Amino acid sequence: MRTLLQDLRFAARVLWKSPGVTAVAVVALTLGIGANTAIFSVVNGVLLRPLPYPEPERLVLVNEHSERVPQMSVAYPNFVDWRAQQTVFEQMAATQSQSYNLSGAGEAERLPGRNVSPEFFAALGVSPALGRVFTEEENAPGRERVAVISHGLWQRRFGGDAGILGRAVTLNGQPFTVVGVLPQGFRYSSPADVYVPINSAIDDTMRASRSYHPGIFVLARLKQGVTVERAREEMKTVAARLTAQYPESNTGNGVYLQPLSEFFVGQIRPSLLILLAAVGLVLLIACANVANLLLARAAARSREIAIRTALGASRPRIVRQLLTESVTLALVGGGCGLLLALWGVDALRSLAAGNLPPTAEVGLDSNVLLFTFGVSLLTGVAFGLAPALQASRADLSTSLKEGGRSQTGGVARQRMRSALVVAEVALSLLLLIGAGLMLKSFSLLRQAETGFDPRNLLTMQVSRAVGEGQSAAGAARFFDDLRERLLATPGVTAAAYSMGLPRLGAPDTSVFVAGQPMPEPGKAPQVLFYVTSPGYLEALGIPLLRGRFFDERDDVNAQLVGVVDEVFARAIFPGEDAVGKRLRGYAPGMPDMEIVGVVGQVSQSGPDAPQPVRPQLYYAFRQVPEKYLPDFMGDVTVTVRTAGDPSPVVAAARREARALDPAQPLYSVVTMEEVMAQSVATQKLSTLLLGLFAGVALLLAAVGLYGVMSYTVTQRTHEIGVRVALGAGRRDILRMVVGQGMLLTAAGIAVGLLGAFALTRLMASLLYGVSATDPLVFAGLSLMLAAVALAANYFPARRATRVDPMEALRYE
Repeated sequence: MRTLLQDLRFAARVLWKSPGVTAVAVVALTLGIGANTAIFSVVNGVLLRPLPYPEPERLVLVNEHSERVPQMSVAYPNFVDWRAQQTVFEQMAATQSQSYNLSGAGEAERLPGRNVSPEFFAALGVSPALGRVFTEEENAPGRERVAVISHGLWQRRFGGDAGILGRAVTLNGQPFTVVGVLPQGFRYSSPADVYVPINSAIDDTMRASRSYHPGIFVLARLKQGVTVERAREEMKTVAARLTAQYPESNTGNGVYLQPLSEFFVGQIRPSLLILLAAVGLVLLIACANVANLLLARAAARSREIAIRTALGASRPRIVRQLLTESVTLALVGGGCGLLLALWGVDALRSLAAGNLPPTAEVGLDSNVLLFTFGVSLLTGVAFGLAPALQASRADLSTSLKEGGRSQTGGVARQRMRSALVVAEVALSLLLLIGAGLMLKSFSLLRQAETGFDPRNLLTMQVSRAVGEGQSAAGAARFFDDLRERLLATPGVTAAAYSMGLPRLGAPDTSVFVAGQPMPEPGKAPQVLFYVTSPGYLEALGIPLLRGRFFDERDDVNAQLVGVVDEVFARAIFPGEDAVGKRLRGYAPGMPDMEIVGVVGQVSQSGPDAPQPVRPQLYYAFRQVPEKYLPDFMGDVTVTVRTAGDPSPVVAAARREARALDPAQPLYSVVTMEEVMAQSVATQKLSTLLLGLFAGVALLLAAVGLYGVMSYTVTQRTHEIGVRVALGAGRRDILRMVVGQGMLLTAAGIAVGLLGAFALTRLMASLLYGVSATDPLVFAGLSLMLAAVALAANYFPARRATRVDPMEALRYE
């Protein structure tokens, strides 16, 4: 221990005596270790930390599945049968996202909510902080309405009043009795403030229809000792049994089962692993940089090391002392990197707020601190070992000579410095190409054709419930009244409302051509459908190709009509004009629907989605029969197109909605351009971070190359002086020094290109519209790196041309 303390004190003195070298090394390590710590904190919070539930490895999601619609939601009767027939789960719960209007005392507010079966809370192992959860009896239709609320809503809206239990709150115009408050910090797949028994919340159609998939998903907890594979096999058997029993609705539908953790992190895992690899490369470049600095300093300390060896210090003792210095340097860099990561983690949380799973806990916990300490130690050994071994091989007779100070450090040391420069250039090019591919992909993604015009388009959501003593048609008139008021607002050029909107989602349905035989069960074409008011297609700027749009004539008393997109027309009526064709009514007892128009295709889920364009069918909202209206009024999107910036219209829209109904909030008020930006937010974040890391890598490589060439010029001052004295011109010296540096650069670029060709294929799934081996990206970034390297070589070379031969030869 005493020897270690002596080594640490000596290391501190050595580092203090070389402030320039120490500062450059600490800055490089701070960047490398800080970036690794920040990204690892996200990886730790998202991928490594277990979900915040008891025994989370036993939690799974169970969906219905078909070749046409993979991982679709579950028909409620199928869930009931699954739960009754399975033997592998302790609990099996149905969940359905739903939002509620909270009215009564204070301003009306739209609350995110969730309809769940009573087993939901037991499956997640959560107990209420106050009160209880609802019972199976309360889940039955027609029983007293009850609700469990979140801790955040309890504090925000009710001031944390313990008397909340048993109090009635008004949700969607109906009284609900609060029976429990969930613990602080509880979260699931999406934020929710209100939990309601699902069977009392859905309607008779959802309870009875096996063809209706109303956004219900199933959460289950495996029994002790049951594997995911065994559960998957049993659920396949149950699904096959239901298909045999209900062939018309269940044919072609199976079961998809996946661990809950996979559901939460599956989509973001590839991006995080790519970023973790990128910061690992940045750290390697930093290590190479610092190793080169230490090699240069070791050459300058050769006389000191030779004296210590002559006085009896063994080679292991010399190596240990030099490693102590490098590890001390790394720990200082690690400490500074941790401070940088504190800022970086906050920035990452802000940038990635909408892209991380709700269960993620990103921060500097004990795992992250241990990771930073371990990385610092390994880094210190990694960049310190080679210089220490080189320095400990000092030739005593040569090093102790007076002229020994002019040596170039030996061929082996020079080769190692050159190899490190080649590695820096290669790793930098690898990162640059990865960032270039992501940047080009993101640019193409932003420029992809959407099929509509998102400029100056404001969207907001409204949910209507049928109040006591009110007809569904009367409740639905709110949307027409609001549309008329918005059309009269200054600056508004178009206004409409719809169920479904591009990038925000739309339901799907089966379609049947009138006059043709019914297809086999499970074989009917599946299409997306929108239920829209007049003016919707015009407001979005969707082009009319044939026929007409909806208009004011298309009401409940007129011929049932529809508009389809060109993908629908080609798929359902190949080689024919779809206008005038008829489809069967979309509900029992409804007349056939006549297609009156064909419009351009719209990218519903973004161009990089597995199915970016699906057949689309538009219904007229005013033609929905009254008994079905409540199903279409849950989440209606109001769309307003303005002549200029749509932001000033927001206040007017809220004012008009309150004037029509004080208990009616507008929520999710965003421009369509913001919606579009959010749909590519993950790609944008990945591109931004990868580009940042590539920039840091390029800077470190340029600094490393500059440092090596500067050191080489200093060490070769005598040689350059001789060359000048013998008649070499400035151009000859410039060509010699720059040529040496560019030779190293060319070798690094060659190695980097080979590595990029091999490794960028791993990120092919993250790219859109660009090959993982895009020649323009590879060539362009290679040339850019060569230009930066040329600049880094030029300045030391210019200094070499100014060597005075008399000064260089004075001591010879």
